[in-house]
Amino acid sequence: MMTKQSTSTVSLYNNLVCYNCKKEHNIEEVNGFCKSCSGPLSAQYKLHEGISKDLIDKNRYDMWRYESFLPILERKNIVSLGEGFTKILPLDRLQSHYSLTKLSMKEEASNPTGSFKARGMSAAVSKAKELGISKFCTPTAGNAGSALAAYAAKAGLEAKIYIPKASPKTFIYDATIAGAEVHIVDGTIRDAGLQMTKENDGTYFDVSTMKEPFRLEGKKTLGYEIAEQLNWILPDVIIYPTGGGTGLVGIWKAFNEMVTMGWIESIPTKMIAVQMEGCNPIMQAFKEGKRTINLYDNPTELIANGLRVPKPFADTMVMDAIYQSNGCAVTVTESEMLEGMKEVASQEGLFLSPEGGAVFAAMKQLLADKFISPSDHVLLINTGSPYKYMENLY
Repeated sequence: MMTKQSTSTVSLYNNLVCYNCKKEHNIEEVNGFCKSCSGPLSAQYKLHEGISKDLIDKNRYDMWRYESFLPILERKNIVSLGEGFTKILPLDRLQSHYSLTKLSMKEEASNPTGSFKARGMSAAVSKAKELGISKFCTPTAGNAGSALAAYAAKAGLEAKIYIPKASPKTFIYDATIAGAEVHIVDGTIRDAGLQMTKENDGTYFDVSTMKEPFRLEGKKTLGYEIAEQLNWILPDVIIYPTGGGTGLVGIWKAFNEMVTMGWIESIPTKMIAVQMEGCNPIMQAFKEGKRTINLYDNPTELIANGLRVPKPFADTMVMDAIYQSNGCAVTVTESEMLEGMKEVASQEGLFLSPEGGAVFAAMKQLLADKFISPSDHVLLINTGSPYKYMENLY
């Protein structure tokens, strides 16, 4: 193991494996997705029973306190804006109203650029910088583009953003002001991705959701934080708004890594994917018991832009996290989502993103269906700030 120095980390990163076909990839080379089967790649670490929690850097109060379990080998390559280590807030009034033993919320709106996407882009840009990459591109519904633009600016690198015309203008403005080249596209995020692929001559590295392996590692820190902040006793239920699914998969990956190290004995947590009526391909796959997800044709415009993803690239990873955790997928309507936002704001003083409102609406549905027990500790994830969505909300 390397010793902590001013430049080196103590990263345990040692392998990159295709989730689907298990082909190993050289970690010293630039990799997107699997060269053999086009599946998503997953970073692997030298983990074993007995690894000490002392590897957590208690002097850092961002996601890089877990640098040992992130893929950056030289600390000088870390591109950070202070992302991560967000608070878990008790929802006491709602907990009492719904007769729950424990109800809390992981509040990701306090991240740089206003969403959980900061975690993934910090890790992806950092690792890409370490590999000598200087130009990036991504399709985005909004928040990922904001994050890529910010982290590329921080690193002095270039970014191209492809964003659907229907996205709130705030997302276009904050990416533009950070210096990114922004392309506005008709249609969905999938259409934005298709146009990006058509125009990319290979000069720009594609950091689309799960088409490179390191955004997942940044999102994984959510799982480490949840465990540490809850004194290594995991919640019984995590309810997550799911578009591309990186956050859901990342939390599940972190929990499994901690089991391997003996930090937690087992995983009691059911992972719940929340989608919207009008674009719910994960829900459709779950109803049919499938590991693969079909393309959702003609998704409707959604206030919750981040949930308008017609087909997640890492579909098997998403579905496996749901099935292995004994979780489920839930669909809510826009009216239920808006009512959820209103209820949380009026009872707890928290103004949630539309995705956060969808999560709360899903919790109510799961309680009514008795999928959630009153004795469960339920953790909701609010993935971002509502203020970027004001154009959609008014």
